[in-house]
Amino acid sequence: MGGGLSPLKSNDKKTERSTQPMETSPLLLRMRGIQKSFPGVRALRDVSLELHRGEVLALMGENGAGKSTLMKILGGIIPPDGGAIEIDGRPVEIPDPAAARALGIRLIHQELMLCPNLDIAGNIYLGEEAGGSPLRILPRAKLARDAAVWMKRVGLDLPPGTMVKQLTPGQMQMVEIAKALAGQARIIVMDEPTSSLSLAEVERLFAIIADLRDAGTAVVYISHRIDEVFRVSNRIAILRDGCRAGDRATAQATHDSVVSMMVGREMKNWYPERARHPGGVVLSVEGLLVPGARSTVSFEARAGEILGFAGLVGSGRTELMQAVFGAVPAESGTIRLAGEAIAVARPRDAIRRGILLAPEDRKLHGLVLPMGVDQNLTLPAIDGYDRFKLLRPRRERDVAERQVAALGIKTPSVRQKAVNLSGGNQQKVVLGKWLAMEPRVLILDEPTRGIDVGARAEIYRHMARLAGAGLAVIMVSSDMEEIIGMSDRVAVMHDRRITGILPREHISEEAIMNLAMGRPPQAA
Repeated sequence: MGGGLSPLKSNDKKTERSTQPMETSPLLLRMRGIQKSFPGVRALRDVSLELHRGEVLALMGENGAGKSTLMKILGGIIPPDGGAIEIDGRPVEIPDPAAARALGIRLIHQELMLCPNLDIAGNIYLGEEAGGSPLRILPRAKLARDAAVWMKRVGLDLPPGTMVKQLTPGQMQMVEIAKALAGQARIIVMDEPTSSLSLAEVERLFAIIADLRDAGTAVVYISHRIDEVFRVSNRIAILRDGCRAGDRATAQATHDSVVSMMVGREMKNWYPERARHPGGVVLSVEGLLVPGARSTVSFEARAGEILGFAGLVGSGRTELMQAVFGAVPAESGTIRLAGEAIAVARPRDAIRRGILLAPEDRKLHGLVLPMGVDQNLTLPAIDGYDRFKLLRPRRERDVAERQVAALGIKTPSVRQKAVNLSGGNQQKVVLGKWLAMEPRVLILDEPTRGIDVGARAEIYRHMARLAGAGLAVIMVSSDMEEIIGMSDRVAVMHDRRITGILPREHISEEAIMNLAMGRPPQAA
């Protein structure tokens, strides 16, 4: 469904206090000279990292910079090739995750590691069930009572017996934190923790992080969202190309200085300048009723414009785009392309007409990860690359190589499996497969989610180029800064209906948030 809008700033005093330096706190963790190589890749080169008690350290860097590798070494998931790790000044070995847990180190991955078929208590104490009866009957009542203590600590007001599959992403995140606290965590690593949270859930998470910090727990916070990093962290450490690129107190950092350290150069024109002169209506949606909605939706997308769609979690943005694309058939309404009414009962109908969707979850719905870059780039138009039902590999490869060059996809070969690419390059492959089909309307659902600042800037440039070439581009985004920076107009949704469409001159955070909460933009 997509995460909620991320605010550009906040007046939350508790999280603002977290940006103060931590030089006086005792040193908890030191990683020195960490080295790691994989076949053909030097992932980490002599990387050092320090973490103090009660500190929130933001670990930043582009995709492929080495952040996840470094944290997997700390968590005992992979071994280092060299270097040393100290906890409380004493050298330690972390050969496996069990050893990391015994040292009080817990990793909360971006893709949450919970069992949906177990209840909350079962997930919190999964792997920690020692103490059962000799007949191996688990003391479920005791587990539920103990779990309730940690659930209360993170503000999860649900019965411990609630099945995890019934929870929202934000509630699942709280279960992961409760699980870490139950394991007496001293260091908690959070990898992109807000990527699928609502605005209220983000605020709750930040409050919990502040409480953890005040209690002396150290947090490593990995995020590409710079506004979040400035709100929640004390210090920022940056990796670039497997090396330590910089380290500074959050209070002394600026947006531009952080970006420059991440990419190794000064970043100017973050959102590309372009002529904003939309042409005629390309796509017209009239009275579309999406399954589950109580009212219909209407909007128009014009040639040469980027139409942004904003809203909170559950507002229905993704479902609306799926209906336009035919992935979720609408119950009623009309879709017109260049004035002609068209039937869109399934994605094939939309694709044939040039209405293409790059989905929110690129790994689940946008790519076939075990297949090569070339196969992913040409899969939607495979009928054009065969003759007498026989594939023509040379033609398929030529198309793939053109798209790789045009989009700057970083891959050693077009035959490289998509699963091995960084998030930003995977997103370019999703974009490239549709551009190879010459779309008329391109729908991008969360186009920069989980990708680094350098790749974001490239995606923005491609979007501007496509709009400049006359495409109608629709962008669904939960990033407020992105919505404001890239959109010619912004359609805001609340409760599965459009509450307003803002022209460029009226786009502001206040106007968008008021509409997203169902209020008129003038309301206080």
